[in-house]
Amino acid sequence: MDHAHADHAHHDHANHHDGGRGRVGWGTAAKATLHCLTGCAIGEVLGMIIGTALGWGNLATMILAIVLAFFFGYALTLRGILGAGVDLRTAVRVALAADTLSIAVMELIDNGVIALWPGAMDAHLSDPLFWIVLAIALAAAFVITTPVNKWMIGRGKGHAVVHQYHH
Repeated sequence: MDHAHADHAHHDHANHHDGGRGRVGWGTAAKATLHCLTGCAIGEVLGMIIGTALGWGNLATMILAIVLAFFFGYALTLRGILGAGVDLRTAVRVALAADTLSIAVMELIDNGVIALWPGAMDAHLSDPLFWIVLAIALAAAFVITTPVNKWMIGRGKGHAVVHQYHH
């Protein structure tokens, strides 16, 4: 079997949730990205609240926000997989495989926008600038991460792995 044919066979098998066409719709990719975005947004805001409450500087607060974004991103995926009756060890491996690249891209874009936006790093939670920039940053992250997820799912990676446990 030539390489292209072997890759195609694997491709179809890995994507049984899309009717076996081997093509992933933008809706599937957007849903996976939105899932990730939810966890990232919770982590980002919580990190800002905790960092601000403890009087931490920008860098420490941003690091905490990123750590919490990964935590909540993974937690949302884990909840779904564990709900399908998978053991914790397998569920953790699946969540790490499914979400690491997606969350990393999302956080890079999100925090990049916030870091580069004049005054955004110093904006507090009570400042409308904080929420406006956060919304723009998350929207930009969503737009850029969705094609990444589409590409990964189309290759049987990312959330395609998660979908195996939802059937």
